[in-house]
Amino acid sequence: MRLLLDTRVYLWVRLDHPHMPERFRAVVAEPSNIKYVSSVSSAEIAVERAVGKLDVHGEMDGDITRLGFDELDFTHRHARVLEGLPLHHRDPFDRMLIAQAMAEDLVFLTVDAQCAAYGVRRLP
Repeated sequence: MRLLLDTRVYLWVRLDHPHMPERFRAVVAEPSNIKYVSSVSSAEIAVERAVGKLDVHGEMDGDITRLGFDELDFTHRHARVLEGLPLHHRDPFDRMLIAQAMAEDLVFLTVDAQCAAYGVRRLP
């Protein structure tokens, strides 16, 4: 399975947070699954750090590699998908992640119920 981690899910993995759902833990731990963390998540974390909403330290790219994840850059093709999305959700970072998951046919690991309105593939 090919997965795109939502920013919150990525942070939960990184911090071994107890709120992470067990089904997410299982698919992230499965070595045959390909797990992506988007450059959009890195940007979201950088913005939240800068405005004081998030106190997480460390280098994003180093942690992504250390955890065995692959990086997924946001591309012009992703932006075209984003442009066509309805406004079910106002969070621009989540909308970009949804567009990436849809464009790349990835399962989007998120606990955000609003994302279901887009029809993006998610873990049951």
